[in-house]
Amino acid sequence: MRIGIGKDIHKLEEGEYLILGGIKIPSKLKSVSYSDGDVLIHALIDSIFGALGLGDIGETFKDSDPLNKGKSSIEFLKETVLILKRENKKIVNIDTIITLEEPKLKENKLKIRKNLANLLDINENQINIKAGTNEGFDSLGRKESIEAIAITLLEDL
Repeated sequence: MRIGIGKDIHKLEEGEYLILGGIKIPSKLKSVSYSDGDVLIHALIDSIFGALGLGDIGETFKDSDPLNKGKSSIEFLKETVLILKRENKKIVNIDTIITLEEPKLKENKLKIRKNLANLLDINENQINIKAGTNEGFDSLGRKESIEAIAITLLEDL
C-alpha cells in the first residue's frame, strides 16, 4: 500500500461559478488559475502522484505548456487514471477537505463525490468530501482564496 497527500490553493476573484470536483457551483467568486482552477481535482492528482512517487501535478501538467491553458482539470484526472493503471495500482480510498468561506458546499458535496467516483471508476464510499471555513482568518477567511487537501491510499491491482 502507498499513501500520498496533495494540496492546492488558488486566488479568488469575482465570477459566476466555482469548479470543484468537475462540478460547476454557482458562486459570486471564481478560482484564478492557468487551467480551470479546480483546486479539488488538483489536490487529488497531487495525492495520487505522491502515492506513486511521481512528483507533483506541475511536473506532469506544466503551466508553461500552452495546451494546458484553460484546460478542464477533468482531462488531467483522466490522464492520471491512465497513469495509475500503467503503474498497476488501484485506489483504496480518498479523503479530502475543501476550505472556503462561501458558497457553502453542503448541497454540492454529494454531486462532487459522485462525479469523482465516476471519473476514477471507484465506488462512492471510497471517496469522502469535507468542507469547512477558516472562520474569517487569513486569505481563506477573507474570501480571497480557496484551498483543497486530498489524501489517497493506493494498493497493487
